[in-house]
Amino acid sequence: MVDSYLKIRGGTVYDPANEVDGCVQDLWIRDGKIVAPPLDPAVRPVRTIDASGMVVMPGGIDMHCHIAGPKVNAARKLRPEERRHGQVVPRTHWTHSGTLGSAPSTFVTGYKYAGMGYTSAFDAAVAPLVARHAHEEFHDTPCLDNGFYLLMGNNHFVMKAIQEREPELLRGFVAWLMGAAKAYAVKLVNPGGVEVWKHHAGGNVRELDQPVDYYHVTARQILGEMARTVDELQLPHPVHIHPNNLGVPGNWRITLETMKALEGHRGHMTHIQFHSYGGGEGDESTFSSKVQPLADYVNRHDNITVDVGQVMFGPTTSMTGDSPLGYFLHQIYGTKWFNSDLELEAGCGIVPITYRNKNRVHAWQWAIGLEWYLSVQDPWRVAMSTDHPNGGSFLSYPQVIRLLMDRTYRQDRLRTVHPAVRKGSAVAEMDREYSLNEIAIITRAGPARMLGLTDKGHLGVGADADVTIYLPHPDQEQMFQLPRYVLKAGRVVVEDGELREAPDGNTLYVAPEYDPAVEKSIADWFQQYYSVQMRNYPVALESLQGPVAIPCGPQKGGRGSS
Repeated sequence: MVDSYLKIRGGTVYDPANEVDGCVQDLWIRDGKIVAPPLDPAVRPVRTIDASGMVVMPGGIDMHCHIAGPKVNAARKLRPEERRHGQVVPRTHWTHSGTLGSAPSTFVTGYKYAGMGYTSAFDAAVAPLVARHAHEEFHDTPCLDNGFYLLMGNNHFVMKAIQEREPELLRGFVAWLMGAAKAYAVKLVNPGGVEVWKHHAGGNVRELDQPVDYYHVTARQILGEMARTVDELQLPHPVHIHPNNLGVPGNWRITLETMKALEGHRGHMTHIQFHSYGGGEGDESTFSSKVQPLADYVNRHDNITVDVGQVMFGPTTSMTGDSPLGYFLHQIYGTKWFNSDLELEAGCGIVPITYRNKNRVHAWQWAIGLEWYLSVQDPWRVAMSTDHPNGGSFLSYPQVIRLLMDRTYRQDRLRTVHPAVRKGSAVAEMDREYSLNEIAIITRAGPARMLGLTDKGHLGVGADADVTIYLPHPDQEQMFQLPRYVLKAGRVVVEDGELREAPDGNTLYVAPEYDPAVEKSIADWFQQYYSVQMRNYPVALESLQGPVAIPCGPQKGGRGSS
């Protein structure tokens, strides 16, 4: 008897969410899901993949990257040289043609993620006004389930509600905005700082208690009120925080104060590497690492999770919702740049960058990222990211994995960087080597748990059948660079290292409940200040690729449960 099962036979499975650590077992798949083995011994699968001697993991999840929307398109336009001289992916039976570079085309983004064993990716910064554009780009990004985080840290309505001490109005607006944009999580970028920069050339928020012009609220208030609001709405992912003063020497102090400002509410600190710098502001000669006090705080407070934002050497493009940062980087590098303001909501800055191993600051950034991975005691609390493309391409993940798993390789790479970093970084004394199980946590199980995705990041019955199968190799970079098989929702998209199929993914979003009476206040605000009519603002479900609503409900801080 033949049924519509697919079987993966005899693989060495790493499924940390289900406490499976290198056990040889079979997986059965049906209708895009992991299922229990059929009870009838006469049932035969339509296909069996022999994974004997191979490593089997859930599909990878990139929880913080920049792959869709107007800012990515602006980066592509700013870097035409990457299109003219960069690598081209040719058209095949399964694929469209496309280009690589620091901001690959939509098609190539999906192909390359899948070719590396990743099956889900979340864009980390989309302004509400351009949400529809981001969803349209997700349509063009194959092989990946996706979602995005909505920028709110400088939203005028948010600051007005906080200023007027109206928590119910704030909660209603956040819920309405999330549902209107079909977003997945709330994102705060340089809370209050983008608004200050608009009012004063070169201005920014330097301290959490500095008042923001006109609204007279502080970054501390924005952080605290938004963290509370996200928890009250029971969103699956905590408030996603890009702290103030990114990239500035001495910014570790405001990062620590940001963590404390959460006051026990859940919070995810993103690209934490960029916020962990010692030294004096404006004095790069004093640039140093302050990972230890920050990691100590994270290790003691399970309401906080982080992703790293690892810097990798080579050319890339910075793209951020942090306008002051874009201007700051432009002044440092003296290159072309782009900056924009989205009315009443957010900003954007884009600057080409080349990270050099002999540059003192760049070498420190590289080492500080590694210090974070090696200092957080619980791997469930730290996720892999390069803040693609800000610290480097997502295609660098296999090399990051080798740096974490192979101390000898890490020490060899350390010897190639600026001598001040070789001497001063804690990396030189860190003996920790990640196991395959820990790699599965920081690239798969951990991000799924941080995002509240119960159907992803594991291989238990009921999970999405997103599976990656690797051929072991002593060079972990080579192993993770080219999986033998990749399955997306039970379909084999990569086989023998080649893309065989490019299916559409699903778009994940939340739709928190709110009192409809709040819409009157929102409509009045739109009428008075916006150039877009409120009725034209919400994104229809028909605009989403395979929309999947993720339920809101009780959430746990820290590690949580699968």
